[in-house]
Amino acid sequence: MTDSPIAVTPDTTYKRLAGLMALHRISAIPIVDEAGVPVGVVSEADLLARFRRPRASFVSGRHAKDEVRKANGLLAKDLMTAPVLTVGGRDSVDVAAALLARKGVRRLFVVEDGKLTGVVSRRDLLSSFQRPDEEIRHDIERDVLTGILWTAPGQASVTVEDGVVTLLGRLDNRGAVERAGALVADVAGVVEVRNRLDFVWDDETIRSAALGI
Repeated sequence: MTDSPIAVTPDTTYKRLAGLMALHRISAIPIVDEAGVPVGVVSEADLLARFRRPRASFVSGRHAKDEVRKANGLLAKDLMTAPVLTVGGRDSVDVAAALLARKGVRRLFVVEDGKLTGVVSRRDLLSSFQRPDEEIRHDIERDVLTGILWTAPGQASVTVEDGVVTLLGRLDNRGAVERAGALVADVAGVVEVRNRLDFVWDDETIRSAALGI
């Protein structure tokens, strides 16, 4: 994501919004309240509504009424689209990508404790898949296998080809194998995970038996 995005208040003027977009070469600006919580977003399309100017006397339907409002708007609160689509800072790339695709939007705003902290665009998400395979492999071995799962040397191996990760080896239990697959899928640049890890004992079966499931 892009940290510390340009943001303005609901009372920001049309001219100020247009100037900020041109100056920073951005296509949209989030609108935040006094607490820093995003309440709307103004895009280039919202500003250009002024030049379409639908006639109010012939307007019907919510979308058309919104067009009239934006065409006559002078302040951000009149021009903005709401509500804002957001994701949490700890959400995975998959979650953000799925939301972008489902809603058909170009960007999502990142929030922590409800407050705006960043913005993630389609381009940001796609850029992660440009990471070299060797860099992805290194991160998986260091951060996932060693850092989180505490695997012993030689216990598991990782190969990466065009972003497709193959995991081989044998971990202590089934739960660790499943967790490894989920964690690796969240590593930036991973396109697919082929989890071929085996396990010594099936802790899920033992747990189910103990619970009488």
